Amino acid sequence: MRSSISLGRIGGVPVGLNISVLFIVAILVAGLAFGRFPVAFPGHSVALYLLAAVVTAVLFLGSLLAHELAHAFVARRDGIEVEGITLWLLGGVAQLRGQARTPGADLRIAAVGPAASVAVAAGSALIAWLSAAAGGPALLTGMFAYLAGVNVLLAVFNLIPAAPLDGGRVLRAALWSRWGDQVRAAVTAARAGRIFGYVLIALGFAQFLVGLGFQGLWLALIGLFLVNAATAEEQQARLGSALHGVRVGDVMSPHPVVAHPDETVAGLIDRVVMRARLSTYPLVDERGAFAGLVTLNRLREVPADRRAATRLREIACPPGEVPSARPDEALTDLLARMNGAADGRAVVLDAAGHLEGLVTPSDISRAVQTAGLRPAGPYTSHFGADLAAHPHGGRHTPGRAA
Repeated sequence: MRSSISLGRIGGVPVGLNISVLFIVAILVAGLAFGRFPVAFPGHSVALYLLAAVVTAVLFLGSLLAHELAHAFVARRDGIEVEGITLWLLGGVAQLRGQARTPGADLRIAAVGPAASVAVAAGSALIAWLSAAAGGPALLTGMFAYLAGVNVLLAVFNLIPAAPLDGGRVLRAALWSRWGDQVRAAVTAARAGRIFGYVLIALGFAQFLVGLGFQGLWLALIGLFLVNAATAEEQQARLGSALHGVRVGDVMSPHPVVAHPDETVAGLIDRVVMRARLSTYPLVDERGAFAGLVTLNRLREVPADRRAATRLREIACPPGEVPSARPDEALTDLLARMNGAADGRAVVLDAAGHLEGLVTPSDISRAVQTAGLRPAGPYTSHFGADLAAHPHGGRHTPGRAA
């Protein structure tokens, strides 16, 4: 899940919003301003309820961010680079550039998220208590009491032992420590997550049938997400086991044909596209720095009458949106970042940012097909995302986070 709106950096970690987060914010504001707050604290104007709801929604997003930052900071302390944090429709995701190397590190990274949510809940409860003790506005007290309850639910839900929830990560770490086999532990935790997802889907449809409508559909949606995420996590764990020890440099396509950002679409088509069987063209500027990525699909989207006037930089995938790796990096680390990438390709850069090669779907396919020809070995994998909880309309239903 990629950011649409950058919020800057916190502690050196890039933070952003995906545009889909506006949907859940709208639901939360509507549910609080026209449902929960007027019922619990009558006698105020609509404008005040709306203001209280917006502030509460922003603080709730802040609590999700605190949850993800906790994951990110602990991961970084354990030597894992953090690409960034994105808040989106079902919560937030902390994107880690690497893997936990020990069960202890896996456990610390997983457990700190719910611990952060408990800390936020305690802080919110303290503010609510102080407000009530000082005779503050009941609506203000109610806002922080609501945030305290939501964060308790967030922590409890995340501790359910089913991947990709934080509790699934804790389960994986425990089984990894006991069995000494991370792949087996990851597969077991993922299967638990898939079962839990099916349970949520069933409960969601049951709620829909008894007339709870939107709430039931929301629960079923979360269950469907859990099933898909857990299935993907199991597949990634098995793939990681097969690709143990493979480095990016082992599978990349070296010395790719490059183009200048100012070259026209027509020029590239005449110079290369119609002469070579290639589908990916990295852009490199006059200093030799990577400047974007153009694919056949992007070229085809340019109307024929505009190709002579359209520069490649205008249609290229920006460098920041293209996954990158170093030649000596584990291929499995890169695969986690390529999942969901705009063009499904990655670039291989040296320490100075100069292009050394490409990793394409064909390269990955060949690596997988030849995996059985390499000696087998243990693999340590760290994939997936933990989950958060989203409230709406006075009821609290789970959604996604790190």
